[in-house]
Amino acid sequence: MLIKIPRRSDCRESEVTPEALYLNRRQVLQGAALSVACAGLPSLAFAETGRYEGVDAADAPAWFNAKLSDVTWQASVAEAEPITPYRDATHYNNFYEFGPDKGDPAAHASKLVVEPWTVMFDGEVANPGRYSVEDLFSPAQLEERIYRLRCVEAWSMVIPWLGFPLAELIRRLEPSSSAKFVRFETLARPEQMPGMRTGFSLIDWPYVEGLRMDEAMHPLTLMAVGMYGRVLANQNGAPLRLVVPWKYGFKSIKSIVRISFVREQPSTTWQTMAPQEYGFYANVNPEVSHPRWSQARERRLPGSLFSPNIRATRPFNGYGDAVSSLYAGMDLSKDY
Repeated sequence: MLIKIPRRSDCRESEVTPEALYLNRRQVLQGAALSVACAGLPSLAFAETGRYEGVDAADAPAWFNAKLSDVTWQASVAEAEPITPYRDATHYNNFYEFGPDKGDPAAHASKLVVEPWTVMFDGEVANPGRYSVEDLFSPAQLEERIYRLRCVEAWSMVIPWLGFPLAELIRRLEPSSSAKFVRFETLARPEQMPGMRTGFSLIDWPYVEGLRMDEAMHPLTLMAVGMYGRVLANQNGAPLRLVVPWKYGFKSIKSIVRISFVREQPSTTWQTMAPQEYGFYANVNPEVSHPRWSQARERRLPGSLFSPNIRATRPFNGYGDAVSSLYAGMDLSKDY
């Protein structure tokens, strides 16, 4: 998704991603299957080592540890699809505030200070203000949602997130009827995010994304604070990120510091920079190609040079039965 002059090896077809970035960081793990779900986990250590393989230990805030005793595990699952190994999900991703390469977020995100963390809510809403992350989550029970993640670059994963529906938070904030869209903004802190200090792109920080109100209120739309049974890794958007599973991954904005309820469709980062390539809706659609590659197929991680794990892309990333009615009457080849 980074706007740059592509190399000949870059994304010329959907099954091709830069092999140097992929193979140098690949640790093909066997299994990573979900263990038997239990009613609740007594400690973070058990969640890290007992539920998924290869999960790094992490210091988590007390409120998060307390929530682990009352998680609804497997509230949503990706049927018959194995979980992506934890190392792949945390060492192959895009977070350009930390650099342009897939391994840059894991290499540099440890410098990000995520405690304390607050989020500003403003716009057309009855309860504006600055709230701490623990305030946002204190009344909510965490759920594990195992969702497919499809990047616009034509690679994909299956990730178990921990969070709660964005709709619950929106109802507590009480937006007015004038609020038609929700605008999200990522932290911009150059001293902790070295990618912001480089000239690798023309991004106008901070990173901005948005949803239509009915998309934000959909029960699949998740506010996440955890993954793989533990607190979110910094490189995956700690401490608070959005997860919208039927859209390309760049819509699931990371490290959120501001949420605004607005009347007009917000100008989002990639749509502003390259509207011919990245639309506002960004619904996964195998019939609408990116100008530089097909979206008809995707490469599921992990894989290898000789076994790249290619599969057909599913409309709405496989969530069409739940979300296609949101776009009734729309031409999704134009409203891409």
